[in-house]
Amino acid sequence: MWWRQSGFVCCVLLAVWMPSLHAENAALPDLQNIPLDHLTLPQAEQLFAGYSRELLAAKRSVQSAEADTLIAGQRPNPVLSVGVSSLNLNRGQGNMNQNGNNSLWDKTYNSTLQVSQLYERGNKRELRTSVAESAVKASEFDLKETYRRQGLAMVTAYYDLKLAQETLQIQQMNVDLYDKTLEAAEFRLKAGDVASADVARIRVDALRAKNDMRQAQATLQKAQAQLAYLIGKDQDAASLFVADPWPLPSAESAVQEGETWLTERSDIRAAEVRMQQAQDARKLAESLKTRDLTWSLAYQHFPGQEPGSGPDTVGATVSIPLFTNYNYEGEAARAEVDYNSATDAKEQVRAAALAEMRSAKADLEAAIDKNRRFDMSILTEAQKASDAAEFAYKHGAMSVMDLLDARRILRALQLESASVRADYAKSLFAWRAATHQVFNTP
Repeated sequence: MWWRQSGFVCCVLLAVWMPSLHAENAALPDLQNIPLDHLTLPQAEQLFAGYSRELLAAKRSVQSAEADTLIAGQRPNPVLSVGVSSLNLNRGQGNMNQNGNNSLWDKTYNSTLQVSQLYERGNKRELRTSVAESAVKASEFDLKETYRRQGLAMVTAYYDLKLAQETLQIQQMNVDLYDKTLEAAEFRLKAGDVASADVARIRVDALRAKNDMRQAQATLQKAQAQLAYLIGKDQDAASLFVADPWPLPSAESAVQEGETWLTERSDIRAAEVRMQQAQDARKLAESLKTRDLTWSLAYQHFPGQEPGSGPDTVGATVSIPLFTNYNYEGEAARAEVDYNSATDAKEQVRAAALAEMRSAKADLEAAIDKNRRFDMSILTEAQKASDAAEFAYKHGAMSVMDLLDARRILRALQLESASVRADYAKSLFAWRAATHQVFNTP
């Protein structure tokens, strides 16, 4: 049945339009059942593909461009004209026929029925269709570019939230440790085993740690809100918790600056299509100088002419415009400027893509170098040193200043470790997005 065939076609179109980062995501699962409190990156990608407002707006642009192709490809409609003439204004005589008949059909006025049709020449319809089809292709590449850019923003927000989670966890552990230390110090103060100045220093650092934890909470809430917007879960922002581990550094940094990926970049392909569109528009502007024809067929009914002639006659006319005042020079000049602008835009987009790639490559290589220098044994040794300082302080073998310094060093290294990992994760995906390795619709 025809409605089943139409439904099948709609399903095929939706499958083609649905963006996907991985082949296994081609058929999206039930997005309502994705756990937001244990969100993996592939699940975030699925939510992004299904709920992103920017993607929806880009899809609407594609649909609008497709509607324009229907408009551009249509022939002008014929025009039906109906009129009367030769009405007698002498009320005394009226419009009666000489044979005495006075029906509406026999009155002595001229009634005309005419059909007119504009005939376009110079391939105007074909050129309009070509321009509109190029606009559709450009909109489709714009959709892919939106997916690429917004997908990168989503991944960046994902790892920003993971960094915020780890930062809050570190700050919470630091606050708990200071609370226990302050409790023990106050107990020792009552026993006269520690100076009140040392207890005051611990109390000050404990308050600072609580301030740092409160700032980490605010940063976490901001990161949740940002990711929630990008995946269309604004109302559930507070429940977001990302679960994927940090990506491990790989040899992906040893990349070359070859430009083969440029031909796959969606923004460059969109610019190329728009240059072709501008070229067709230039031809369309030139075709305006080819004169269109308007032909008409008319049927006339004029009673009262008998017996010299019958009441019914037919006629035909052809209309040709005269370019005596204007020859569409402005349209041609504007189309030429638009074509030059499209050519310049293509070179600009290409240069921007190269700059983006090189910037992403530099960030990725710097992030990998930082990961290599930041040996994980540093954290292990720092933790051992901090534990030794805690033990020594509890047994009176270390001053409170040395204890606080050991804690600050450990906390700084922990935060630096999380930040370095986040920098690598974000720069890795930025590199992949810049070189068109991910974030593109099929």
